[in-house]
Amino acid sequence: MDTTPVDLSHLFEQLGLDNQPEAITQFIANHKIDHQMHLSEASFWTEAQKNFITEALEADAKWTQLIEQLDTQLRKP
Repeated sequence: MDTTPVDLSHLFEQLGLDNQPEAITQFIANHKIDHQMHLSEASFWTEAQKNFITEALEADAKWTQLIEQLDTQLRKP
């Protein structure tokens, strides 16, 4: 059984990104996506990150809610 905590810090860790609070804030500030674009199609993701996001959403995995939260934050002006 996977006991990885489910929070934004651990989502960033799963994505292979710096998961320190300042780094997360900076990532969200520096990366924005258009409202018509699917999150996984954003140009700043690696292929592995795109696959993780797509598979997690399709499987309605434990990461779904956090991925949706990140999606919302990346769409804010």
